[in-house]
Amino acid sequence: MHSDAAAVNFQLNSHLSTLANIHKIYHTLNKLNLTEDVGQDDHQTGTDDVVGPEGMEKFCEDIGVEPENVVMLVLAWKLDAQNMGYFTLQEWLKGMTSLQCDTTEKLRNTLDYLRSLLNDSTNFKLIYRYAFDFAREKDQRSLDINTAKCMLGLLLGKIWPLFPVFHQFLEQSKYKVINKDQWCNVLEFSRTINLDLSNYDEDGAWPVLLDEFVEWYKDKQMS
Repeated sequence: MHSDAAAVNFQLNSHLSTLANIHKIYHTLNKLNLTEDVGQDDHQTGTDDVVGPEGMEKFCEDIGVEPENVVMLVLAWKLDAQNMGYFTLQEWLKGMTSLQCDTTEKLRNTLDYLRSLLNDSTNFKLIYRYAFDFAREKDQRSLDINTAKCMLGLLLGKIWPLFPVFHQFLEQSKYKVINKDQWCNVLEFSRTINLDLSNYDEDGAWPVLLDEFVEWYKDKQMS
């Protein structure tokens, strides 16, 4: 019984030590915060509870990645972060505990694992869907077109051969925002439609955005 109690105490002390270390990293980053707050609709807190852009920049520097690297989006997904450019203390503690990372070195060693999640089609779809809500302004239901282009490039730019022409289409289009249905259908389109668009069904349930892209692309090829 004594050995069992000792084991429980050891595990508890180890867990508390891990939490303390996670807290320490968080508050080190927190000291670098800018004086801006997250929107009141999302967090009724000031910068005491939120690591902001400057802290995030230092964090990225510490783990050796650029802030715009897709692995940071995967990390945000694992932390279930709600606002792009910000981590709350609650998100940080929950996520880092889940990842079993209580030092920046351990987190650096976890980056390959986080990147590997993108290779699983189910995880990729979850991350892709998460990215829409993560990146949009919380008082808006749609994603502004410039942010959408950046996020699509981050997620699909290296894996969808048609992305460059789709990006070009968006550049010259009338669209100012992309809604969630359009966003989700772009992923489905990239996964199921042939590069020559030969299996695209104009009478299918695709959004008008993609009908217009297909028409624009075919006209472009003929000209």
